[in-house]
Formats: sequence, C-alpha cells, structure tokens
Amino acid sequence: GDGCGHTVMYQDSGTLASKNYPGTYPNYTLCEKKIQVPPGKRLILKIGDLDIESQKCESSYLTIESSSTSHGPYCGNVMPVPKEIILDSNEATIHFESGSHVSGRGFLLSYASSDHPDLITCLERANHYTKAEFSRYCPAGCRDIAGDISGNIGEGYRDTSLLCKSAIHAGVVADELGGQISVTQHKGISRYEGVVANGVPSLDGSLSDKRFTFTSNGCNKSLSLEEGFLSKSQVTASSYWEEINEFGQLLLWSPDKVWLQVPGWSWASNHSSSREWLEIDLGEKKRITGIKTTGSGSMNFNFYVKTFTMNYKNNNSKWRTYKGILSNEEKIFQGNSNSGDIVRNNFIPPIVARYVRIIPQTWNQRIALKLELMGCRIMPANSSFTHSMWQKPSQSTETSLGKEDRTVTEPIPSEETNLGLKLTAIIVPILIVLCLFLFSGICICAALRKREAKGLSYGLSSTQKSGCWKQIKQPFTRHQSTEFTISYNNEKETPQKLDLVTSDMADYQQPLM
Repeated sequence: GDGCGHTVMYQDSGTLASKNYPGTYPNYTLCEKKIQVPPGKRLILKIGDLDIESQKCESSYLTIESSSTSHGPYCGNVMPVPKEIILDSNEATIHFESGSHVSGRGFLLSYASSDHPDLITCLERANHYTKAEFSRYCPAGCRDIAGDISGNIGEGYRDTSLLCKSAIHAGVVADELGGQISVTQHKGISRYEGVVANGVPSLDGSLSDKRFTFTSNGCNKSLSLEEGFLSKSQVTASSYWEEINEFGQLLLWSPDKVWLQVPGWSWASNHSSSREWLEIDLGEKKRITGIKTTGSGSMNFNFYVKTFTMNYKNNNSKWRTYKGILSNEEKIFQGNSNSGDIVRNNFIPPIVARYVRIIPQTWNQRIALKLELMGCRIMPANSSFTHSMWQKPSQSTETSLGKEDRTVTEPIPSEETNLGLKLTAIIVPILIVLCLFLFSGICICAALRKREAKGLSYGLSSTQKSGCWKQIKQPFTRHQSTEFTISYNNEKETPQKLDLVTSDMADYQQPLM
C-alpha cells in the first residue's frame, strides 16, 4: 500500500514523511515521490529523522535518486546518514520501501532550492543554537509535525519549542509557503502562557533558562487601540439578539459590543444560520494582518463561533472572499473551542481594505463573537511592506485572482501621494510650454541676426551687433575671453591665416531649461 505520510510540497520547498510518522510505519509499503524546485536551481535536502528497522537495507530502506546521482540506500544501522544532501539537478525521486518489521518511525525530510542554503527541518528547536540572534529558512509543511511548543508571540516562546512550528503559530510564516525567520534569544521567564493561533495549539510552559522571539515588521498592533478608532469605525450586523433575562430586563447583544476592549457580553445574532454576518467599516483603508476572536463573554452562556470566513471590499467595489494561498478557494479559519479563550488567526498575505465582513460557518448553540483586528495604517513610503513577512505565491496563483483581489496585496497610495501626482500633472505641462516659448524666441532672434550679418566675418565685435540681441538686458558684467578664428580661402582647403582675436562673451543670458 501507500507508505507516504505527511506531504506538503510548494514550488520552492516542502516536507515529506513516512506514513504514521512519528509512529511505526506499516509493513510492506512503498512510498515514491518526485520533488522539484524551479529550473536553474539546485535541490537541497535535509533529513530530520531516519529510523528504519533493517540491518543491511535489504527489504526496508530509503533512497534519493536524481538524473545524475543516487544517494543511499539508508536504513537503521548502516553508515551515518548525511544531514544535508545537495544535488546537481532541480528534481529528485524519494523512494521508501518497507518489509516486515516490529518498530521504526520511518523518515522525515525537508527540501528547498539553492536560494535557501540555511534550510532547517521541522524538528529543530531553539535550544539547538547558542547565538543570541540567527536567521534560518523554514520549509513548507511544518504545522502538523508532532512536537510541542510553549508560549506566544507577545512574551516569546520557551527555548524547547520547535522553531518552524512556533513561527507558524506567531504568524511569521504560512504553513503552505514556509519562509525566512529571524530569531532573537532572551533570558527565560517563570511561566509561558499557551494560546491557539493559526490552527496550532501552544501549551503552558514552566520556567526555562532561555526564550526566543521573532523579528516582525511591526504591523501587528491592535487597530481598536488606535486613538479615535472606536469613534471612527462602524459595526453593523445581519441581526442581533434581544434577550429578556430572568428579571424581565431587556439585554441587547448588539454589534457595538463586538470589540474585546468593550467589557461585558458580546455581539450575538438573533438567528443562527450561515447567512448571518458582522461588518466593520474601518473609516479608511488599512492593512489588516490578523484577527483575535473569543466567545460570548458571559458566564451564563457558552456561545462561540467554531469556524468562519472573511470577506473584504473597498469603496464602490464588490465583496471579495479571502482565499487560500495555494488552492485559490475560500479559506475557512479555525475559531474558538470554548467561549472564554482568545484565538488568533493571521492573514498571509494581509488584507488591504476599508470594509471587512466576518461570516460564521459553524458555532456552538448560538453565533456570538467578540474580536480584535490587528494591523497598521498604510504608509506610502513603505510600498514593499506587504511582502516582507511572506513568500510571494506562484505566478499561476496570482493570475487567477481578479482585479479586485489584487487589493489584498497591492500597496494603496495615500491622499498625500495623490495630491502630489495632481500638482505634478499641472506644473509640468506649464513648464514645458514656457520652455518651448522661450526657445522659439531665441530661434527667431538667431534667424534675424543671421540675415543682418550675411556676408560678414564670423568674429564681429560687440559694437557691430544689432537687432534683438541689443534689446536683451545684460544680467551681469561679462569678462573678456580669447578664441581662435580660422578664415578659409574658397579655392583651397587649407587654412590661409590664423588670427588670435578677442571678443566679448555672449551678451544674453541662456534660458533655463
């Protein structure tokens, strides 16, 4: 049967493991996968783990074959397996075969193109490094690899945590893409709080000697904490619940109670169906990099949203659905599993829009939600900001997006930029017309002078000059200069005389061009 297990392959990197990894792989199975990177690149492979029960690699083994070379077979007790294999080609075939055995985890390997020589596997932890700061490349597909992490993006992660899995949890890289991470190690803290983020659970952790954080671009702050945000933004919903409590009091679960900063209960819909929605008008276009959600916020009700989708739009445009990076299909975000804990989801790539709409897909008892949006204002001087934390998807994925979808990743010019463009469009034509007018006047004067000076020697003194040149006021005093004047005889090609004469410099000021 199929002996291939966890497999995530992107155009520039990927991860591949045997079936049931890190559990025991099945008997009598075969796994054969072709992996490749873009043409012109070399393929780099790193074997993170290899545990194949075989003495001589006869019935159970792993081989890596390219067009020019073959590596292996590798198994449990044969020569040490190389940690890194660099091939001369851009593609290879991974061949894993198993016979009868009792135990063995199988294998796990990662690969990337030669653009990423600092590739690591999904199993590397921060305590494997001694430097205070370092940068590595995480392959695609590390989210679902077994291994614990402790901590969160705010206070940092315990140094025993898996690096790439922590980076996905922090929203630094996307699991489908992989990417570069920059890590800084600090002194440890007494306790690490675990939260769920981007589908990755983080556990509470105890005291450690060191902890680590990721270097980010700073666009992950709470938008609702900005000065004047709550007054400028508007929240509407398809419906809201009007509860009459046991004392006969009317309680409104209205949309304005949706913000995490607002104490009390949350927004809740009057009906529970997939047609319900919550819409937020941010007042202006913003770069939205993530969302935090929680449930009803009430001890008496266990309401929360399990999964949801995101729509977005700008002024006078249609609603667009936020789609997956590779599949180009509607992305379903994992929400809460109870009414109290806060769950974070990051948008990679970010959403750039004024209006966003959250559409619950599944929920517990009743749709109820409190949230917080993360991101930053759009700065015109930082047009490449969107791509600083994620690898750009393949061209085929980009071309499949509609014109409106491009607003997810493209920088939006500010009002100041638009004003500058308008002023430029007015001033530049005026300057061109003035220059052409001045140039035409000079040409006319030159033609008149040529007509008046016809038949005379070229080296006239200033007392012989006439016409429009005399009418032009000299802007400042000119100094005498010397120049060579050469006269020619019409019958001969050689110079007849060479006189060194003096003449005034030009009596006019050259036009500003």
